[in-house]
Amino acid sequence: MLKNKKAVIFDMDGTLMDSMWMWKDIDIEYLGQFGIPLPEDLQREIEGMGYTETASYFKERFQLPLTVEEIKSDWNRMACDKYEKQVRLKQGGHRFLHELKRQGVKLGIATSNHIDLAMIALKSNGVDRLFDCVLTSCDVAKGKPAPDVYLAVANALKVAPKDCLVFEDVPNGILAGLNAGMTVCAMEDAYSRDQEEKIRSLADYYIRSFDQVLDQTYEILR
Repeated sequence: MLKNKKAVIFDMDGTLMDSMWMWKDIDIEYLGQFGIPLPEDLQREIEGMGYTETASYFKERFQLPLTVEEIKSDWNRMACDKYEKQVRLKQGGHRFLHELKRQGVKLGIATSNHIDLAMIALKSNGVDRLFDCVLTSCDVAKGKPAPDVYLAVANALKVAPKDCLVFEDVPNGILAGLNAGMTVCAMEDAYSRDQEEKIRSLADYYIRSFDQVLDQTYEILR
């Protein structure tokens, strides 16, 4: 999987971090403040959207009496403590990142999250200094499945897309990596397990933990 790869780019939530549970809890709590129950289709509708895109979607769909910036600020406040104290890397994450760094592979983050929260999550897990570039979908024109954020990270790392390996957990993220001309490995996550068949049909590889990459026990899908 890593042969001839000069850079590895990670999605954050649900891929590098075990954090998708947190965002569903926040959505339930936040909408509950306005007496709105969590719609069953919400998580799928916002999949791959950037932070600002998602806030705009909430404002329009639920007719929230707040600005987009106020919604984002509320989410940041609610998520900050969880990222600092509860969210941890997926199994094998520390070992994998340090091994990549030892081998001289460049590391990047391409996330749909807010940059402040991304940095809090990375710092609280002691891996922030390992990354050469951290960008969000708000830094580019379009969120996932558009390739923009992955291409932007590759450009910042000065690595050709074909020499990049991407780790993602949901279909729109996988498509973003593929649309960028990169190799994509899917990471299993409880949040996206109901989409496993679609995920497997799209990705080049499939893993349940980062230990599998170094131990070479990952699944080759195509």
